[in-house]
Amino acid sequence: MDPIRKFRSCLEEKIGQAWGMLTEGWREVLSRGGGSLTRFERSTKPADAPPTGDDFPRWSLLAAETWETAKSVIIRLEVPGMRKEDFDITIRGNELVVRGLKRSEGDHEGRRYSLMERAYGRFERSIPITHDVDRDGAEVSYQDGVITVILPRNEPTPPTRLSIS
Repeated sequence: MDPIRKFRSCLEEKIGQAWGMLTEGWREVLSRGGGSLTRFERSTKPADAPPTGDDFPRWSLLAAETWETAKSVIIRLEVPGMRKEDFDITIRGNELVVRGLKRSEGDHEGRRYSLMERAYGRFERSIPITHDVDRDGAEVSYQDGVITVILPRNEPTPPTRLSIS
């Protein structure tokens, strides 16, 4: 094989490997973000029509943080402008699932918004729980637009030393 063909073959192989790693990286980003991103629905109304409650922006990302201590897993989620009655919080498998509905208040007829960045409507966010937790001992609070969930970690079973008979 002449050097140019050999170089071309090697170059094609390396580009193929790089492309494979790049696409795998994007798949990973989309997979991890799947619990936090919601689908956007386009309005069927003309762009110059005044918005109604159903035309407001939909939720796209709910900012969250999670950390652990020796005794608990703590999850905090920012969801401003809601009442605690509007949430449905469950543990499903090894995930904390937070669902809710943020309602737009007031009569919107006749309003012509020049800026609308607040999100309304239904949302769902799933957050992985990486430790075995005591579901019955969970504490949930909502203050200043932040949901805080404290999940006590189950005590790990200490190792048992076995003797050979």
